[in-house]
Amino acid sequence: MSSTTILIIILCYFGALMGVERLTRGTGENGTFFIADRSSPWFLVAFGMIGASLSGVTFISVPGWVESTQFSYFQMVLGYIVGYFVIATVLLPLYYRLNLSSIYSYLETRFGNATYKTGASFFILSRVVGASFRLYLVANVLQWVIFDAIGIPFWLTVIVTISFIWLYTHRSGIKTIVFTDTLQTFFMLVALGLSFYFIFQEINFENTSLNWFSSGDLTQIFFFDDPYNGQYFWKQFIAGALIAIVMTGLDQDMMQKNLSCRNLDDAKKNIFWFTIVLVIVNLIFLSLGALLTVYAQQQGLDIHKDQLFPVIATKAGLHPIVAVFFMVGLIAAAYSSADSALTSLTTSICIDLIGIEKKHTPTEQIKLRKQVHIGISILLILVIISFNYLIADESVIAKLFVFAGYTYGPLLGIYTLGIMTRWNLKDKWVPVVAVISPLLGYFISLYLKKKFGFDFGFFILALNGGLSFIGFALLYQPTTTISTVHSPK
Repeated sequence: MSSTTILIIILCYFGALMGVERLTRGTGENGTFFIADRSSPWFLVAFGMIGASLSGVTFISVPGWVESTQFSYFQMVLGYIVGYFVIATVLLPLYYRLNLSSIYSYLETRFGNATYKTGASFFILSRVVGASFRLYLVANVLQWVIFDAIGIPFWLTVIVTISFIWLYTHRSGIKTIVFTDTLQTFFMLVALGLSFYFIFQEINFENTSLNWFSSGDLTQIFFFDDPYNGQYFWKQFIAGALIAIVMTGLDQDMMQKNLSCRNLDDAKKNIFWFTIVLVIVNLIFLSLGALLTVYAQQQGLDIHKDQLFPVIATKAGLHPIVAVFFMVGLIAAAYSSADSALTSLTTSICIDLIGIEKKHTPTEQIKLRKQVHIGISILLILVIISFNYLIADESVIAKLFVFAGYTYGPLLGIYTLGIMTRWNLKDKWVPVVAVISPLLGYFISLYLKKKFGFDFGFFILALNGGLSFIGFALLYQPTTTISTVHSPK
């Protein structure tokens, strides 16, 4: 596929997003930008969240991961089911009862201002790096496939990508994103289905059977044999449940869409159907990874990890429609994740750190929100460009989940303590514990791996969450005033 064709696809896709932005454009008020005036249809939120959850990381890294880790990732996906159940039955009722725009406002009411700022700050750090991981991966693929060949530098690719996203999100924020994410999820799933079909047709199966698929060489799901291994079932399963809780339920990005639903019942329905579809789609991505790995072996292609799907889809002689829909799906995955990240970061900084709803007039609030939105766009550009020099060849998804295990650990600890107990804390010391706990977790994991060969893997989130919980519990402060927001009713 020529560079000109790819550029036309990108421009047409961007034109479609701008068309959606025009159709869904609201008043530009902050209530529209932050929670879409609580008017989003739940089924659109559920469908759009699939694309935002998968992102370019799943689109590229999960298929490329199969060669080295088989289907072990699906153990985490099964854990997601437990995590989403906790979100629907515990966290969403709490957020709706308190009528929150930012979920971290709960921490201020429950514990105090220092805890509130700490929770919001850890989210901002997590989301800036996480969104940058995802966009870096996609920008890198676009660079391999097209822009290197026509002399466009990586930094310009990143700037143009973020600028496109800013253009269709700067006015109506989450109101527009609910609809653009629906469109982008549709394109991503069509790309997945067509890629699976055409690559399946190209593989030479011996005796037209799928014995290789059931042999376990690439498709083993469950790993119970070695508790020290990072792929051990219970590590992956528990980590999956906790990752779902923190990266969705304690994440302003994902919860902002849920809070834009008309009521709690709609938000719960959204989580229920989203969970079912997400599990199925992840299994298809893993199956696609097995097909891609077998195809590469049969064709003698020396490509692995995050380069596997892009190279086969665009340069391995498959039907041209595979390359077209791969590009569409990749761009959809990138924009679906990045647009909501840009909006949620703007929301959290405005409400949690700056406190615009408390200190500024409505006109000043809108002006300040727009300034923050531009500032976050610039920050994402700088972080993504820096990754081009910092990230080695390991699959991006592995780095993303390990990083999340450290940054979301304190959030997991403080929310667990807040919901499960009626304790009050020495609020001013919460930031200290939130910083020390992940550092302690890092050195513990390093020691156990070096001394005993015990690899925490993604289970590092459980370790950091536990250490944070213990650290926060040590800040217990007896008081006669009991918080009334400790749990949902």
